[in-house]
Amino acid sequence: MSPTAPSGSDRADLVADAVTAVAGVAALHGGMFGEIGTYLPGRRVAGVAIRDDATEIHIAVTPDAVVRETADAVRRAVRAVVDAPVHVVVEDVAVPENEAESNDPPAGTLRP
Repeated sequence: MSPTAPSGSDRADLVADAVTAVAGVAALHGGMFGEIGTYLPGRRVAGVAIRDDATEIHIAVTPDAVVRETADAVRRAVRAVVDAPVHVVVEDVAVPENEAESNDPPAGTLRP
């Protein structure tokens, strides 16, 4: 890693920002039981596990994403931030959070 590499908390945030900026990523995913994350004072960065030997990223992809290409793009984006192997796990297929809110029916409306 370069001498100007950010500290742990800054690095987890930079990794999360890099991942969510990749086309095809709907969101970071905390794992089946919420076990994947970086714990920081007073908060947690879900879906990002930075260790000394590797960085693990768990994501949900958009329905139109090509999974392998999206995972490769995430790996490249994270490698620009961390100097260790990057493992990407696709946990789910989901609509991006900002689109899900705009597509929700009005309160009290039943979906077919």
